[in-house]
Amino acid sequence: MMSGRPGKKRRLLFKAPAAIPVLVLLSAGMVWWHAFSLPEVLFSTDHSRLLLDRDGHLLSAHIATDEQWRFPESATVPDKFATALIRFEDRRFRRHHGVDMLALLRAGFDNLRQGRVVSGASTLSMQVIRLARGNPPRTLSEKGLEILRAWRLEMRLDKEAILALYAAHAPFGGNVVGLEAAAWRYFGRAPGQLSWAESAMLAILPNNPALIHPGRNRAQLLAKRNRLLTLLHAQGTLETLDYELALAEPLPEAPHPLPRLAPHLLDTLSRQYPQQQRFHSTLDAPLQQSLNNLARRSGEQLALEGIQNLAILVLDNHTLGTLAYVGNRPDMDSMQDQGHAIDMIQRPRSTGSTLKPLLFADMIEQGLILPDSLVADVPVNYSGFTPQNYNRRYHGAVSAREALARSLNIPMVNLLSLRGVEPFLAQLRQLGLSHLKRSARDYGLSLILGGAEATPWELGVAYAGLANRARQSRRQQQAFWPRGRLLQEETQPSHRIVTLSSASAWLTLEALLDVARPGDEGYWEKFSSSRKVGWKTGTSYGQRDAWAIGVDPDFTVAVWVGNASGAGRADLTGTRSAAPILFNTFNLLPAAGDWFRPPQWQLHTVSVCRDDGYLANGACNTRQVPAPVGSHFARLTPYHQRVHLDAGGQWRVHSECESVAHMQSRSWFVLPPEQASFYRQYHADYQPLPPWRPDCQDGDGSNVNQTALGLLYPQEGTQIYLPRELDGKLGQVVFRAVPQRPDALLYWHLDNRFVGTTRTFHQQAMQPVAGRHRLTVVDEDGNRVERAFEVLAGS
Repeated sequence: MMSGRPGKKRRLLFKAPAAIPVLVLLSAGMVWWHAFSLPEVLFSTDHSRLLLDRDGHLLSAHIATDEQWRFPESATVPDKFATALIRFEDRRFRRHHGVDMLALLRAGFDNLRQGRVVSGASTLSMQVIRLARGNPPRTLSEKGLEILRAWRLEMRLDKEAILALYAAHAPFGGNVVGLEAAAWRYFGRAPGQLSWAESAMLAILPNNPALIHPGRNRAQLLAKRNRLLTLLHAQGTLETLDYELALAEPLPEAPHPLPRLAPHLLDTLSRQYPQQQRFHSTLDAPLQQSLNNLARRSGEQLALEGIQNLAILVLDNHTLGTLAYVGNRPDMDSMQDQGHAIDMIQRPRSTGSTLKPLLFADMIEQGLILPDSLVADVPVNYSGFTPQNYNRRYHGAVSAREALARSLNIPMVNLLSLRGVEPFLAQLRQLGLSHLKRSARDYGLSLILGGAEATPWELGVAYAGLANRARQSRRQQQAFWPRGRLLQEETQPSHRIVTLSSASAWLTLEALLDVARPGDEGYWEKFSSSRKVGWKTGTSYGQRDAWAIGVDPDFTVAVWVGNASGAGRADLTGTRSAAPILFNTFNLLPAAGDWFRPPQWQLHTVSVCRDDGYLANGACNTRQVPAPVGSHFARLTPYHQRVHLDAGGQWRVHSECESVAHMQSRSWFVLPPEQASFYRQYHADYQPLPPWRPDCQDGDGSNVNQTALGLLYPQEGTQIYLPRELDGKLGQVVFRAVPQRPDALLYWHLDNRFVGTTRTFHQQAMQPVAGRHRLTVVDEDGNRVERAFEVLAGS
């Protein structure tokens, strides 16, 4: 027995080298089968792009590049559809490993008996492989490859993932591919909301997609659906009542059009994120639908006036998530060449007056003004730039709060001149106005009057950021401005540093409550139930853009109206065209909570003069107002002075001409004469400073009243073109002076040459030659004012 063992060992060693190549080939085959028999990516076809609201409802969709409605794959399949599909297509799907051997044997027997292929025995896993390969011709070799790859598929993915692949890529008739697209096309809702009857119909459809053809095969489709429902009832999936109700449901009629609630936003997101196919937005579908209806009605009315485009944006002030996004007039034929396909929310337009609240907040933050500080409103010229108020009137002096509420251009230009264009431009960029790419010198003071461009998105986010800042408590203070959000995954703040305090933001929004509302909205304060809205309008030069932006504690609404082409219209204004849409939008929003609470921890009380809103100097009647703690406002009143009058209060006197015992001291509010001349037209109680008593006039002129005389025109450095009359001759230019006493006698001099006198109506016509000149006006008391100006040569 021992002698036989070495021989057996020698025979085994002799056979081993011959087996090695076989083992290598087998191993290589296993490696290939495991690693390469199934492509890493099964489906490489293009998908439709979808926009969903915050609850997953479909808002809009783009068809795939191959003209198929093929929605992106979903990770899950609704239970009803999965149950119906498995019962109809692959009863043992949960138990087999890609191939149902019993079904294969049955199919082989049936095919041999019939002499032709009558059954394929394809499992859902095999059908996924077949779909991934583009439905090639049915051959034995193809079936074998499907079997191998189905086994491999089952090793790679679990059953739920395989079901999801099938549901996403199965054909459902016409150009509809996938369960989600089919649910929306045939039933107008998401797959998870389908009934048993609807789920059963979709479960049988991939087996014969032609059954869905409208007007044909409906009896056959209904019969197949009902047979599947009967099977589900028989296996106990459906209760009797559910089964009877399902049988009673009719088949769908013609396919539903897919929702187009936010097509402009989907266009914009598709450009920004070309690789993304499913966009989970922060929009609210019911609100979006309501605003589409509002935009449709408003657009029809505006179109009668030659105004073709509009945009509405609604933001949540708590999160800066976008709740509604109407990028243009909805449901318009883009072939009309009116720009209806353009997303105007992302299109930069002239800002009009919409930057004024941001300047107001910045000025308060820097300690340059308080809301009631007076600002000059008189004709002004800044190196050739001569701003005008919208109504072409002047008010002499108005509070900054009134200038903002009434959108007065001249006071706001004066404020920007005080602040400086460069620092204000930096503030706007921090607020997110990214289209401000030019230098401060290029923009100049016209920046505040619409000399810059911004998108409705940028302005809406800036105003919402102001509201967000105003509502922040001490513990909620953030270092960076919040980011405007379109998508749910956009949760990180911006990298823009916060440059306004909660106090400055709150004072600004308080001032915006004073803006007069249009039409019946103007009576809002008379009703306790009315909604408080701080808002601002804007109209660009040439009336090309109309804006209205409003804020309450919960929402910010931005409305733009105009023509995408840039064409202006005479009736296009923020108040008339955009404001009604703004307040109709607020009427569709949920009721807001209480108005912004004062951030007391960032405020302190200061004593200011009642007349001008500057810090009291001991010579004025005062009142207490809130001011930001960090602003360090320190401007003493420039308009109040202590004066000494005679016993009758008629003349100004001093101790050299009147005994102290017969003098009385009063606080007097004194504006410069050019301001006073306009101011008294709106303030009947304004009293000019009394003149000096004749015996109190000093011969050296030390008592000359420096505020007794002013020049409205020309301003210092004004450049003038002489008008050309109808007969071709050069006309005259009219200069205007404003003495403190209208009946004063004024003496006019041009370049030290006497021209003439005026009394009561102080206007003087002249025809100076081209070149530089100096105008001097002197009153009978010796008060004088001078201005240098230039007459430009030209026709």
